[in-house]
Amino acid sequence: MDTSQLPEAADSTLVLLTVEEAARRLCIGRTTCYQLIRSGELESIPVGSLRRVPADAPAAYVARRRAEQRAA
Repeated sequence: MDTSQLPEAADSTLVLLTVEEAARRLCIGRTTCYQLIRSGELESIPVGSLRRVPADAPAAYVARRRAEQRAA
């Protein structure tokens, strides 16, 4: 069974997400997610030659954006 098309359940055991997983949590495309990482808006860390997003970073990004919207 191909599980890549199933909705992602909130797995509290995950510490790091792939960029694709982070993009799915934010309901954005992979390219947009990489743009957010490059701009520093979305936290990420290198793990060897891989790029990973801390599991709490998507929620922190949304919280910052919401606070910016309220302040504007």
